Formats: sequence, C-alpha cells, structure tokens
Amino acid sequence: MNMTSSQVKQGTWKELGSSYLGVSSVIGGGILIVALNIYVVASLLPTTVAEIGGAELYAWSTSLYVVMMVIGSTMVSLFLTRSGGARAYWIALGAFAIGSVICGLAPVMPVLLVGRVLQGFGGGLLHGLAFAMVRRVLPERLWPRGMVLISGMFAAGNFIGPAIGGVFAQFASWRYAFALMAVAAVAIALGVRRAVPGADRTDASASVPATSLLIAAVTAAISVAGIMRHGWPMIGLLVAAFVLLAAFLGAERRAKVRILSKLVFVRGNPLKWLYLTTAILAFAIGTEAFLPLFGQQLGGMTPVVAGFFGATLALGWTLVQLFTSAAQRPLTIRLFRLFGPLVLAVGLALFAILVRQDAPVWLMILWAASMFLAGSGIAIAMPHLGAATMAVTDDPDEATKASAGIATVLNIGNAFGAAFAGVLVNLGAPSMLNSARYLMFAFAVVCAFGTLTAALSLRTAADRAVQ
Repeated sequence: MNMTSSQVKQGTWKELGSSYLGVSSVIGGGILIVALNIYVVASLLPTTVAEIGGAELYAWSTSLYVVMMVIGSTMVSLFLTRSGGARAYWIALGAFAIGSVICGLAPVMPVLLVGRVLQGFGGGLLHGLAFAMVRRVLPERLWPRGMVLISGMFAAGNFIGPAIGGVFAQFASWRYAFALMAVAAVAIALGVRRAVPGADRTDASASVPATSLLIAAVTAAISVAGIMRHGWPMIGLLVAAFVLLAAFLGAERRAKVRILSKLVFVRGNPLKWLYLTTAILAFAIGTEAFLPLFGQQLGGMTPVVAGFFGATLALGWTLVQLFTSAAQRPLTIRLFRLFGPLVLAVGLALFAILVRQDAPVWLMILWAASMFLAGSGIAIAMPHLGAATMAVTDDPDEATKASAGIATVLNIGNAFGAAFAGVLVNLGAPSMLNSARYLMFAFAVVCAFGTLTAALSLRTAADRAVQ
C-alpha cells in the first residue's frame, strides 16, 4: 500500500469528528476508560486496602492487570476473525464492565484481584481493537489522526485519572469509582452497533494462538520483576523475560496460528523495525512514574506540583502530536520517524545533566522543559510509525494483525520500561540524585538506539518500494 499516493487529500480533525464521529467516539471512549482505570485505581488502592485489607497483595493489582492487558491485546485478531468488530467490542466492554462491578463489590482483596483480571483482559482487547479499527474503518489519510486520538486519550487519563481517584477516595466511596467505570463501559457498548462494522468476521473457526501462553509468561516475569525491591531475583526475572521473549518470537516464526503478522519474519519487510522503534518509545514512558518522586525529593516540590511535573512527558507528546500528525510530505514524515527517538533521548539526557539536589525553581522549570522535549520526541514519531505499520500490506487479515500488534508492542515496551526503571532507581539508592541520573542516562542511550531502528525501517521500506 502506498501511503503517500492515498494522502493527496489531507485528513483533518474536522473530517474525523464529522464523517467518522461514531467510530471515533467508540475508539476514544474505549481507550479513555482503560487509561482512567489505570490511574484512578492507583489513587484509590491505598483507601481500598485500608477498608478491605490485603496489603500484602497490593502490588498484584497492577501486575495482574498488566499481564491480562497483554493477553487481551494478543487476542484481538482472533476475536475480529471469529466474531467481527462489533461483537469483539461487546466482549471487551462486557469483560471490563463485569470486572469493574466485581471490584466495586469486593469484600476482600482476592475478590478485587479477580475483577482486576477481567478489567485487564477487557482493557487489552479495547487497546488492540482501537488500532485495528483505525486501520479497518478510517481512510488512510486519517490514520495519523487516529493514532493521536488513541495516545491523546491515554494522556487524558494520565492527567485526570489521579484527580478523579483522589476525589472518590476523599469525598465518596472508592466503590463508586468502579461503578462509574462499569457504567461508562455500558454506555460505550450502546454506541457500538451503529459505529462499528458487525459483519466483518472472516473465519468463525479460528483458534487461540498457542504462543499466547509464552507472551503471558514474558509479561508475568516482567511484572513480578517490577514489584521486587532488590537484588538478584529482580535481575533473574528480567533475564528470564528476555529468554521467554526470544522463545516467543521463535515459536511465532514456526506457528501456523500467530499473534503477530507473519510479515515480522519476512526478510526486507519493515514491520519488525517499526515494532521495535515503537517499543523503544513506549519503553521511555517507564521514567514517568518516578518524576513526582524526583520532584519532591530533589526539588522540594509539594505533592500537587510534583504530580503536575510527573505529567510533563505526557503533556509533551499530547500537545505536539496535534501538529506533527498533520504532516503529509513524505520527506517530513521520514524525518519525523527518524529523529523522534533522538529528540526523546536528548530530552532525557538533558534532565540527567540538569538534575541537582535542592534545585532552585528556575532549574526545576528546565527539568520540566527537558521532559516536555522528551515527550515531543514521542509525538514526532509515534503517529507516523503507527500509520506506517498499518500500511505494510494490502492483505486485510495481515493488516489487522499488524495493526492490533501495535497494542501488544506498546504494552510489552511499557512493562519492560517500568521494570528497568525500578532496577535503575534501586541501583542508585540510597542517593536519589544517583537514581535520577542512572535512570535518565540509561534510558537516553536506549532511546537513541531507536534512531537506528527507525533508519532500518525506512531503508527496508524503500527497498520494498524499489522492488
């Protein structure tokens, strides 16, 4: 598929919001409740544990949710093939709503974890379905806008989720927050019939990929590593995750029923490099969780100010991509894809250079600017990486797998980033200054490597065009 030839007419936000309002609302609404769930629950959980107990299971709420999100995202192609888009959305929203109800009614922590498992599975399906629907329903000129819609809803959840969770925790019952998420899922489900194609299934007998067990094991190893505090067990689990990831890719290459598109393993196809560059951008988001900690411990920020400081990375990619996603010239798009990871790396490295103990206000403003710059790097590249991924083939089944695979890649990248961020922060302890420097410098090096993978994706795409 030739992206540039189909983008003679520029896709606009007006077109997305008028001609495709229904499907855009379902896509955006589904992603928003997934993102809100992550940040609302993080804010509610201390209050929840104080009421129902289970402090020893505290970290498993997030870990199980992340594992099930990855598993759910790997099932997108299966559900689309067997059930079609509308039914797949109903299954996803139904699982999310039922999980939310279970969480809201939970008398003890183990019951709440059952609800979190269902929420995670439904959330993973919603995440993958969003990318698949952008590819299936929107015209190619609107794919970058669709990518911005998805990431923008995640960023919105980042901004308002903690505030919503805090309000429910302080002024109402935490149970009402889960009830609100269930109601939101039902409301979105009511709009699916008109907005999402329902008669687009292709194979009602499609089977579950056996390799989904391996990718679940990868995510479980990363997630458990992320809740470890010290020492060799954490390192061992991360090594195990890499080994399992290699085993997964090997099994996928040989499998008849795959999670990923077979194009990942085709020599000369850019999909593997597009995925790897996307994963590197997602990996960088692992730094975000520690920004409020650095702000409070190194800059003396109040909790509220530190919370806003923690959102500067997301603010950068949300605002900047509103403009960069509109690029249409092939050269501009190539440059954005190539230099986005480098801009991200520069922003992280600047923070590492500027960070100081007991920093003055002007220096903390520069910290925020450096993280905004890092977020801009994600914004420059991500919409066009997504559009390029969706355009790797004209085969509808493989295109659906390639598009849905973006969610799996993002979730895996996020999980690895969060785990490695924890390792590096612990490595610098007890000095918070060393922790911040280790984290940001190391992540800057990894993100700079993304410039190489981006270049390889551009070169292989050019080679295909010549052939």
